[in-house]
Amino acid sequence: MPAVGCFLLPPMIKPCAVIPVFNHQAAVTAVVRGVLTEQVPCIIVDDGSGPACAAVLDGLASAASSQVTLLRHPVNRGKGAALLTGVRHAAHAGYSHALQIDADGQHRIEDIAIFLEQAAAHPRALVIGYPCYDGSVPGLRLWARYLTHVWVSINTLSRQIEDSMCGFRVYPLAPLIELDRQRKLGARMNFDIEILVRLCWAGIEIINLPTRVTYPKDGVSHFRGWLDNLLISRLHATLFFGMLLRLPSLIARKWSVE
Repeated sequence: MPAVGCFLLPPMIKPCAVIPVFNHQAAVTAVVRGVLTEQVPCIIVDDGSGPACAAVLDGLASAASSQVTLLRHPVNRGKGAALLTGVRHAAHAGYSHALQIDADGQHRIEDIAIFLEQAAAHPRALVIGYPCYDGSVPGLRLWARYLTHVWVSINTLSRQIEDSMCGFRVYPLAPLIELDRQRKLGARMNFDIEILVRLCWAGIEIINLPTRVTYPKDGVSHFRGWLDNLLISRLHATLFFGMLLRLPSLIARKWSVE
């Protein structure tokens, strides 16, 4: 049986980490080494980074070639596109689950074992983190997350998703790959929200886990202000009309649960 942290995974669970990277050369080494310490192999997707970050990623892949796979986009295509590139590779390589973790050092590496333990106990479920912030979080981000949370609750007719923007989660690959085949998903910051809502619509069980999130003082954010907010606003509108089309089935599911 493969081991993660201090526990053994059942044989049907074969996880890897997928880490999208765009110019996070200052933080990504610690993230990758932390993931490898938890005995989880890494698929790094370089999303068009500059030479400095590319060199760091080359070094990581070279130093741990049996545990690190490095994929590259020649130009920046967005976090969602990078994650999907990694997920497709993971599925082709025979992995059953993909741990998504950001490259900027926000997430608590020690929680990986807890997330994968839940994935092992519920192999068909989607395990997602909801942030426990310290004082480093910008107030504007909290407000934006609250608005998004309201819209996600409306568009799923539920409170199954505690936080739709946290990039720390474990996907069962089969339903994610199937959804990827069926439709074009958001390529940028809108991906994290869209994939959760659509998998929720598909009836995938969702497990929410608290996790500490820290915003490093020298952290690099690629959230593009007006443009990403526009993409997310358009996504909420699209999902709202999708919810209306699914309204009878969503109501029926809600009643059956209650």
